[in-house]
Amino acid sequence: MTLELLLTALGLALIIEGLVPALFPNKWKAYVAKLGQEPSSSIRNIGLSIMTIGAVLLWMLN
Repeated sequence: MTLELLLTALGLALIIEGLVPALFPNKWKAYVAKLGQEPSSSIRNIGLSIMTIGAVLLWMLN
């Protein structure tokens, strides 16, 4: 993997992450407020699930 590919992937991830708050700031704000009321274990499980899906996708691409 080259540094250029890594930076391209990071840039694409940042663009995708920024789409929802840029397009729907009021809904994003309400979502973040609701997320703040969730238990830490639920947030951790969601994060681990997303990481697992990402790792499986990367594994399938190689």
